[in-house]
Amino acid sequence: MVSSGRGRLLLRVLGRLAGCEAARVVNRTGRAAAGEDTNALRRARDLRGALESLGPFYIKVGQMLATRPDIVTPEMITEFEKLQDQAAPAPFTEFEPVLTEELGPLWRRSFRDIDTHNPLGTASLSQVYRAELPSGRQVAVKIQRPGVRETVAADMRLMGTLARVAARRAPRFNEVIDVEAMLGVVFDAMRPELDFVMEARNMAEAGKAAADFEYIAVPDVLKATPRVLVQSLAPGRPIREADRDAFSAEERAAIGRDLLAFMYRGYFVDRVFHADPHPGNVFVEPGEPATLIDWGMVGRIDRPMSTSILLMLLNLAMNDGAGTARAWIDMGSTTSWTNASAFAGDMAALVPQIATASLEELNFGVTLTAVLQHSTRRGIRTSPMVSILGKSFANIEGSIRHLSPELSIIEVFSEELLGIVTDLIKENISPHQAVRTALEVITAGAAAPQQLRGVTRDLSNSDLSMRMTLNRPRRPHHREAALRLGPMEAALAIGAALLWHHQSKLG
Repeated sequence: MVSSGRGRLLLRVLGRLAGCEAARVVNRTGRAAAGEDTNALRRARDLRGALESLGPFYIKVGQMLATRPDIVTPEMITEFEKLQDQAAPAPFTEFEPVLTEELGPLWRRSFRDIDTHNPLGTASLSQVYRAELPSGRQVAVKIQRPGVRETVAADMRLMGTLARVAARRAPRFNEVIDVEAMLGVVFDAMRPELDFVMEARNMAEAGKAAADFEYIAVPDVLKATPRVLVQSLAPGRPIREADRDAFSAEERAAIGRDLLAFMYRGYFVDRVFHADPHPGNVFVEPGEPATLIDWGMVGRIDRPMSTSILLMLLNLAMNDGAGTARAWIDMGSTTSWTNASAFAGDMAALVPQIATASLEELNFGVTLTAVLQHSTRRGIRTSPMVSILGKSFANIEGSIRHLSPELSIIEVFSEELLGIVTDLIKENISPHQAVRTALEVITAGAAAPQQLRGVTRDLSNSDLSMRMTLNRPRRPHHREAALRLGPMEAALAIGAALLWHHQSKLG
């Protein structure tokens, strides 16, 4: 059974929201007619306040909904984007018992000094303090809020129950928006935030991946228990507070490029990525690499999903609306009322606006998630992972915009594509993959005639084609010195061929 206390709190908050809505119905005139503070804006603010009052889990759900324009209104998206876990600071006396339980009664001997009056960061799940080790090294000490794990667990059970009830009551909505599965993605992503040992493991994996990037760093973990994490202090300040003029144009561009390239590697090669790289979680300092902190919320996707996303971005880079539509559908599934041709028309109108725009000209993350509005309206069921991917993509884009808004996400993707495809080729010729392919060949013998008929049908329908476009020469990149297989066109051709091969196997 769900926690009765959390259930009663939810009912009270919902009651307040209902009361506010009733008051708006009674007073349709007044301030709403006088200016900017409309009923829709007030409703969105009330709902954001309700999520904040309900606690960490609901805040995370609100952050996810900020990337779902197919579910919530533009006003709600604007308000939910403000849910960056900036909680009011609590006194250190509330956290000291956690340090005692996790590090022992002599925990103060672990530090020469700890600033207990001015926390470095405050969030709904934890609070962070600056400290100095006996060696003189500056560190950050992250301490989980007392009782938060039990609260979040109760909320997860409650929301899971409500999602199942909603699915039964609104089957048509559930056909395209699997609320229970979407919540499952949130649950999976949040679990490391409730166990700092898991977060430390995420940081160790990310640190290995960051070693290949000149302008990316991940803090070192010095000590981790389930509720206390001691890590190296990130130099500089959050990217949203950075003085752009303090960096040279070359350094700003290099940091922005490496941040994007690092995230692309997470999405398409490692298939593990920072799910919350908002501007407060990226620290920058002139002469230093950008440091990605807070590895509690991490997304993990499987190979087919990663391949579909890569294929979609490849079609965007090639300005192919129809191909983008097909890739998006492959990421999810069709329903009994899907209108794929209308969705392809929607993408044909949208994609040309994205293909060549810079961050100054276009909010790519919002545009990408806006595809959901079209796909849901056309009866296409989208993978629940799109929510966390959209959140991650929109957050990293927003972070980079503070420092190097002139970058084009698609252009950087095109520059990185050759390295991504090379890694995928290596993966496909690995011993494990060779064994898997052999087993697939053995077990697929009976299905071969049917697959051959499918290929023949595609050929007769002219659905199997490859298009190549000539683009300007690509700029050199510091990680490509050891491998030069040709220009941008070759990368696109190799990528298209490899990804079509993956998609044909998955289909």
